[in-house]
Amino acid sequence: MTTRDMRPYMVTLLAEAMSAAGDHEQALRLIGEAIEQAEAPDWQGHAHYAESLRIKGWILQQMGRREEAERHYRAAIELARKQQAKSWELRASTSLARLLAERGEHDAARELLALIYGWFTEGFDTKDLREAKALLGVLH
Repeated sequence: MTTRDMRPYMVTLLAEAMSAAGDHEQALRLIGEAIEQAEAPDWQGHAHYAESLRIKGWILQQMGRREEAERHYRAAIELARKQQAKSWELRASTSLARLLAERGEHDAARELLALIYGWFTEGFDTKDLREAKALLGVLH
């Protein structure tokens, strides 16, 4: 993968950092650019597309735009499943489960997250799996 191919993912990481620092509007603009590039027919940077969709959902959630955030999380999960990218699916499922839990939908959040968490047989010391396990613990 070339530097050019990695550009949408690098812009995604920058957007995430900007949103974490409180600049949600600029982050939303940047993530839009990353997604637009990843969707271009001649672009090879599709490997990280699901993560870009998840980050856009997270930015929207930070802005209080929860319905839009949910749509992006679900799109990220669907795409990750098509790509058989279990790590991206886990991240998007964890994000969606947090959103559902915030709305009081604990059963739906637990079912969603338990499904993907149960797929893993190793790597339980990774940050993503530790976070998913912790969230599952709260949801029980």
